Amino acid sequence: MSPTDKELRDMTAAPHDVGRADARRNRTKVLAAASMAFDEHGLDISLGAIARQAGVGAGTVYRHFPSKEILLEAVLVQQIDDLVDAARRWTARTDPVAAFFGFLLEVVDTSHGRKHACDALITETSWPRPSLAASARRFRQALDELLRAAQQAGGVRIDVGADDVAALTVGCATIRGAHRDRNGGARMVRLTLESLRSPGYVTEGRVFRDAPGTLHAAPRCEQCGARLDARPTGRPARYCGATCRQRARRRRLGPAGFPGGG
Repeated sequence: MSPTDKELRDMTAAPHDVGRADARRNRTKVLAAASMAFDEHGLDISLGAIARQAGVGAGTVYRHFPSKEILLEAVLVQQIDDLVDAARRWTARTDPVAAFFGFLLEVVDTSHGRKHACDALITETSWPRPSLAASARRFRQALDELLRAAQQAGGVRIDVGADDVAALTVGCATIRGAHRDRNGGARMVRLTLESLRSPGYVTEGRVFRDAPGTLHAAPRCEQCGARLDARPTGRPARYCGATCRQRARRRRLGPAGFPGGG
């Protein structure tokens, strides 16, 4: 069997190139594991535990991220940059008004379950640090561009600014997290975001709806945040697989094996 193009590149690559590729892969694995670990266990989790979850040695984690604060900042930067990429995708695939509201729904959806990281931003006086501040500026610019385009299209009221929208989105994430019923929480978020629509759009009955051809934020796993495929029939999926379903069950039962156990 002939080697593939990738195998040929790997065989002919210089050792330092291979080393850099391995380092990039390890860094990506650590960031993914850390993001899930912070969401699931809070910020007290050790770097050693994150290393085990990522499937790498503790030394690998320390080489990339000498402290937990540096790792947390890298996780937050990646999460914010992912939202900036999402803003560009929404802009490219639909009209300005649908793109604006679709993006806000995705931000709320993505923020669900990230309470620990968000709390760190509020309580730590050392934030924002340079990398995080740069990501925050990119996010603000992307949000501002979406808002202005939607306002120019006549779909969003002109007396609100990006700061207003950002604050409202944070509030929506809190509303969703506080609601016991998932569908009820999503409904309240949509009703809240409707307040941003211009009067003309409201009276025309242009509301969020899951109709054919209408874009909306994709459903996500309640445990890890991964995107879920929409089901044509039956109840909507809550988890991406058995692992996340079991983790959610253990979280509900608590350490003593019953709800609220301690």
